[in-house]
Amino acid sequence: MSCAKDVKKVLRDALQTSFIIFKIIIPVSIIIKIFSELGLIKFIGEATSPIMGLVGLPGDFGIIWVTTMLINIYGGMIVFFNLSLINTYTVAQVTILGTMMLFAHTLPVEVRIAHKAGVRAWFTISLRIGCAFLIGFILSFIFEKFNILQYENKVIWQPNITNPTLIQWILDQLRNYLMIFLIILGLIILIHILKKIGVIQKLNDLMEPGLRLLGMSKNAAPVTIIGMTLGLSYGGGLIIKEVKDKILNKKDVFLSLSLMGLSHSLIEDTLLMVAIGANLIGILGARIIFTIIVMYILIKIIKHISKKKFEFFFTR
Repeated sequence: MSCAKDVKKVLRDALQTSFIIFKIIIPVSIIIKIFSELGLIKFIGEATSPIMGLVGLPGDFGIIWVTTMLINIYGGMIVFFNLSLINTYTVAQVTILGTMMLFAHTLPVEVRIAHKAGVRAWFTISLRIGCAFLIGFILSFIFEKFNILQYENKVIWQPNITNPTLIQWILDQLRNYLMIFLIILGLIILIHILKKIGVIQKLNDLMEPGLRLLGMSKNAAPVTIIGMTLGLSYGGGLIIKEVKDKILNKKDVFLSLSLMGLSHSLIEDTLLMVAIGANLIGILGARIIFTIIVMYILIKIIKHISKKKFEFFFTR
């Protein structure tokens, strides 16, 4: 009987978490598809071209970055490959672009998830775009000043570039939604099993000192790890669930989502940037170091403002 109850609870939790994410992803995906078909994404990218010069990048990289921010990393990669067929870039330029893409991508979906969990949208947008631009500027200065990675970029892997019909696009989206549900189901089953055998408690205790330095309680450990390794959509979706279950407080949610916003999907997304030729030390090492510095600053800011002001300006 207990086993049957566990199965029902896991399925219910997976369906509820998936439904929360789908309510965000589906309408946003439709809006972005309309924007793309109308050419608005390309228009916005071209308008941002002059800004790219401030971080030492060619103007046409504006289209790549805007596509990445509004659609996803794969969309940005496709634009990059199209441009790389007719242009030559340095490893330094691709590393700067890749790092900026990792900091700010899929914003309509991920900002909405963070907002649903309790973090104000203005902060998430400002944090991720601002940090992306700042790290781009810093890397550009270092690479140029010390003549680092100033040689021609070589693309390691190239995806199939297709222009799907509307029906094919819908089928692709449905497959993606099914995959999201299966991953969430698998994560919830894993967490449930690890809780049963006491591993979650041990993990929380193990990570407590590190999380305390980042201003979070040990309750934030499991979902933060999931978000940083697999992605903000999964970690954020589980955070929304834990907020509803009153497991995490507002400070935990804010700091966890800020951390995940800057450094999430550290395995898959990093490998994607390596595939377009970005330097691993630049896109991973710089990202992690920069994230730690930003989190330290955020913690200091929170400590110096009242709880009332913190909740008013930063949380819902």
